[in-house]
Amino acid sequence: MRHEKGEALLTLALEMQAARAGLTLRQIQERFGVGRRTAMRMRDAVLRVFPQAIEREGEDRQKRWHIPPGTLDRLASVPADELAVLDSAVRLLEDQGRALDAATLAGLAGKLRAVMPPDHARRVEPDVEALLEAEGLACRPGPRQRFEPDMADTLRNALKAGVAVRLTYGSRRDPTPKGRVVHPFGVLHGHRHYLVGHQTDPAPSGVRLFSLPRITAIEPLDQSAERPPGFDLSAFAKQAFGVFQEDPVDVAWRFSTDVAEDARRFRFHPDQTEETAPDGSLIVRFRAGGLLEMAWHLYTWGDRVEVLSPPQLAAMVHPHRQAWGALP
Repeated sequence: MRHEKGEALLTLALEMQAARAGLTLRQIQERFGVGRRTAMRMRDAVLRVFPQAIEREGEDRQKRWHIPPGTLDRLASVPADELAVLDSAVRLLEDQGRALDAATLAGLAGKLRAVMPPDHARRVEPDVEALLEAEGLACRPGPRQRFEPDMADTLRNALKAGVAVRLTYGSRRDPTPKGRVVHPFGVLHGHRHYLVGHQTDPAPSGVRLFSLPRITAIEPLDQSAERPPGFDLSAFAKQAFGVFQEDPVDVAWRFSTDVAEDARRFRFHPDQTEETAPDGSLIVRFRAGGLLEMAWHLYTWGDRVEVLSPPQLAAMVHPHRQAWGALP
């Protein structure tokens, strides 16, 4: 127990150094799941060991405590499980076709390894390999979308700079690539990757999606990207079950009793509600568009799911339910 308390205090000290604005008592309480008195005792213990800690008051008039950078650098180390998670994330990003993001995260992992003491690095590296092997992580077979890393880097820089871009883009309806001036808002990643933006030339089209693999060239423009008042990318994404945008509708699915527990382990939509029926089946409700993507997912549940609404989704799913039941 004493060792656990010591570990918690060391963790608190490291986080007080990492937080540039410092930590409040409330943040200490939430981070370590303790009451206010315990948080005060933990803070005081760290301040006794590190008297160089700075106390400051924020704009919200709450006191914060910060340990100057470099104070604990030699005490910090990266455990094997954290490195393994980073390496796993790199492989998953590569599997999703997000080469630039994978390279960025791999660079971060490399920097962490570079600052680790050599003896510690030699000790944890075999553990990292063992953890990755235990996870059984492998590239997922099947089709994946491609998007050139150089163009991804150009798009990311345009988003950071807040400027419009000229895309050379070919849609499904018109596959011949043409120039389009787009004000980019962000990128949605999923089975397919899309740029969210507002096209202003050749003709204004409102907020729409541009498939990243269909972009063959990107040119940043000397023009600020304008966003519609009140537009929120997260709220926009929630309108869809996947990434394909269409008018949202009220959705309700009933999962049979034998798969209800499995269905509870899924988060089908950020705003979903759940209801257990008297017979033990599970009813999930949310509001979103993207009926085709919903149908693709529901096929994997076979005849263990019933679409209560909307009727058009039921018509897509029910005639094609797999008679042998849900897939594993």
